[in-house]
Amino acid sequence: MDAGAVPVPSPKLIVPALGITQILAWGSSYYLPAVLAKPIATDTGWPLAWVVGGLSLGLLIAGLVSPAVGRQIHRRGGRPVLAASAVLLGVGLIDLSLAPSLPVYVAGWLVIGLAMGAGLYDAAFSTLGRLYGPAARHHITTLTLFGGLASTVCWPLSAWLVTEFGWRGACAAYAAIHLLFSLPVYVLAISDRHAPSWEPLQTGFRDGGRTAAVPRLGAVFAVLAAVIMIGSMLSTVISVHLLSILQSQGIALAAAVALGAVVGPAQVGARFTEMLVSRYHHPIWTKVASVSLVALGLGLLWAQVPVIAIALVLYGAGIGLESIARATVPLALFGAADYAPIMGRLARPSLIAQAVAPSLGALLIQAMGSDGALGVMATVAAANVALSLVLLAMTTRRRQSLTA
Repeated sequence: MDAGAVPVPSPKLIVPALGITQILAWGSSYYLPAVLAKPIATDTGWPLAWVVGGLSLGLLIAGLVSPAVGRQIHRRGGRPVLAASAVLLGVGLIDLSLAPSLPVYVAGWLVIGLAMGAGLYDAAFSTLGRLYGPAARHHITTLTLFGGLASTVCWPLSAWLVTEFGWRGACAAYAAIHLLFSLPVYVLAISDRHAPSWEPLQTGFRDGGRTAAVPRLGAVFAVLAAVIMIGSMLSTVISVHLLSILQSQGIALAAAVALGAVVGPAQVGARFTEMLVSRYHHPIWTKVASVSLVALGLGLLWAQVPVIAIALVLYGAGIGLESIARATVPLALFGAADYAPIMGRLARPSLIAQAVAPSLGALLIQAMGSDGALGVMATVAAANVALSLVLLAMTTRRRQSLTA
């Protein structure tokens, strides 16, 4: 950090501000169709697949713009980018609330996709990395504790809004929240104009024409991106199709919903545990633990173990750690100097994979049945464990070469 740098704002202000706005951003974008899709389809007569497909299009747009978002945060700081995300969310949700036809509705999701690329985890993580450098690891973990509450807070809120004001009123209410609350919070609380300048690690990362000394980053970066992408695809498929998979195993809908509810607390519990013990290990071990828990959970679910809740707790803990690892591993491996553009590049394949994952999962279930599809996902998860161990070995060799 430069000796003359202006002191950065306290994380006691920044992290809660980002945490609250993350809950609202996730709840009114990624988690919105879970509650609103059926009321929208029933009211308008639009095909449910297209109503839900708006989210997939939004995730695709978010993935396409994520590298540019990372570069903008690197150059200008997180405040203008996050503020823009609040405006875009407001505009997109207003579009949904007024949409007279399906094409206009889809256009609203394209705007929301831009907002998701500029305002969800990757942008918030990049903002923290730019502000706090290596110390951002603890703050990132704390932020994910907030994010884990998004569905818990916003699903009941969305349901209440739909009941009281209809789905259009719910979208308009969320738009007002972003424009009247989130936007001022970003502008007033995220003071990163004078963020420190962090010394680059000798990693070989290329950004803006600059190249450091060690050219091996290409392979490390590619493997890390693949591990994150596979994890994102698996978690999205399961989040969309979990209830139907459980029902195919002879579990009643009410019981399936109750079982699915254990995933959220397992995520939060794993993140809280990581916050307590993170100082004692390198983030790469968090990544290995994450993919291993996901693979074990899916394997037990496929095997139809008598206590299915155990499988779901393990799976939930794994995806809870994944949110932390995807942010902290790049920070540890590549440093804070180019953290935001690195996160932008990593986010693109992950978000695009999330966009296609629901349809891919549906095709697998249709072709192979729920049990066969679950077997494929468990196998892919096991392969991801092997890939993460390759990443661990590469990381260990790279750290040894840099310290030799």
